[in-house]
Amino acid sequence: MQILFYKYEGTGNDFVMIDNRQDIFPKENIAIVKHLCDRRFGIGGDGLILLENDVDSDFKMVYYNSDGNESSMCGNGGRCIVAFAKKLGLINDLAIFNAIDGLHHATILDHDIVSLEMNNVSTIDIQNNYVFLNTGSPHHVQFADDLRSIDVKTLGSQIRYGALYGEVGSNVNFVKQISENTFAIRTYERGVEDETLSCGTGATAVAIAMHVLGKTTFNSIEILVEGGKLAISFTKNNETYTQVCLKGPAAFVFKGTIEC
Repeated sequence: MQILFYKYEGTGNDFVMIDNRQDIFPKENIAIVKHLCDRRFGIGGDGLILLENDVDSDFKMVYYNSDGNESSMCGNGGRCIVAFAKKLGLINDLAIFNAIDGLHHATILDHDIVSLEMNNVSTIDIQNNYVFLNTGSPHHVQFADDLRSIDVKTLGSQIRYGALYGEVGSNVNFVKQISENTFAIRTYERGVEDETLSCGTGATAVAIAMHVLGKTTFNSIEILVEGGKLAISFTKNNETYTQVCLKGPAAFVFKGTIEC
C-alpha cells in the first residue's frame, strides 16, 4: 500500500498528516501508525493525524500518538491540521473542525501563525505540590527547581504510571516561572512515552494552572517550550476558564510517499 503523506510541525511537535477524505487509511492497524511515526524506520513524528470529511464542520481531525493508539485532543496537532487544510484548499483563513473533544474554531494569521480555540476548563484539582486539569487531554502540572537538569523522561514516566493516575495515566508538565506572564515548561507526553519539544494542551494547562494558583494575574501568557514559544489567552468567568486560545506557528516541512 502506497501512502501520500505531509509532514508538519508546531514548535517542534511534529506530525505525519494524511488526507483521508476517501477513507482508505487502515485506521484499525496500530502497527502501520506506529511504523509511520517511527523516526528510524518510518517517516518520524510525535503523532499521526488523519483529515477526514465531517457533516458538521469543514473537516474532522483523528489523532494517533506515536505508539499507534488513537488519543485525546492534541493542541499543536489541531493547529497543524488547520494549516494542512488550507494547503489542501479546504479553507481560507478560518476553520471549524471536529475533534475527539468536540468542535474547534481556528484562525490562520500572518507568518503561518495559527490561533486555535480550546475547550472551556472548569474542573481544576489543586494539590500541595501539583495541579491536575484537562484541556482536551489530561495534564499534571508541577514546579521544577532546576528545569534544565531535570530528567523529564524518568520522572515524567514515574508520575504518568504512578498511583495518582492509574492505568489511564496523564501527561506531565514541569514548570519554571520566568516573569510575571512568562513560564518555561518541559513536557512528558503519554503515548509518546518521552519528552516532546512542545505540547499545546500542556502549554494551555500550565497557563491556566499558573493563573489559578495566583502565580500570574495576566490573562495572556507566554509559554516557552523546548521548540519555541506559544501564547495562551483566556477569560475567567467565575470558576470557569472560557475563550481559551492557543496560538503559535504551524509549519509545513515536506511531503512524500511511503510503502506500507
